[in-house]
Amino acid sequence: MDTILSLSHVSKAYGHGEHRLKVLDDIHFDIHSGDTVAIIGPSGSGKTTLLGLCAGLDRPTEGSIRLNNISLESLDEDRRARVRNEFVGFVFQNFQLLPTLTALENVMVPMELQGLKNIRSHAIDLLAKVGLANRKDHYPVQLSGGEQQRVSIARAFSNRPRILFADEPTGNLDAENSELIEKLLFDLNREAGTTLIVVTHNPELAAKTGRIIALKGGKVISDLATERQTASI
Repeated sequence: MDTILSLSHVSKAYGHGEHRLKVLDDIHFDIHSGDTVAIIGPSGSGKTTLLGLCAGLDRPTEGSIRLNNISLESLDEDRRARVRNEFVGFVFQNFQLLPTLTALENVMVPMELQGLKNIRSHAIDLLAKVGLANRKDHYPVQLSGGEQQRVSIARAFSNRPRILFADEPTGNLDAENSELIEKLLFDLNREAGTTLIVVTHNPELAAKTGRIIALKGGKVISDLATERQTASI
């Protein structure tokens, strides 16, 4: 099985001298293609920082990170951005849709950055899969929170990423919309064969993944396969 993401002795600190704050301390694990993984832990444990490092949004202070067999820490920002555009999808807690673009245009953005063809029809198909074909010409302000997150999920899968990072994807949603978003996320992920890494405070969402990595104080305190993964072996 291919390793899509590998962390070796990764640490992240901010500041200098006595004001230096170590947010992550000696993190190491491998994630294989097609895995579904939850990263959990209390607020301030380093979950979002870890996700940002894994996705190439930031560099570690120490250690190495390989994404799709590419060493991220050796790349400048432009090259890391190209890696993200080519291999990575994102779903955020606060949706991060572009307010001046319609739902359809938001979904098309990652494909435009890659220079892909037939992007309009693919974007319309993805919006249909998340139940928003009839809302494609609406702007984010005209959509509910649940609808905005569905658009962001369609956008995340639009460039056919090898790995998708979701940071608290249900954090701003009520129970009904959370359940719908979780189903869409896992259904589309299964269909696409994408590797999924989810940062969440929600134990029910974490339990739907095949593996749970728990952080506390910037360290991995447990890394366990769930019953879901065990059942599939």
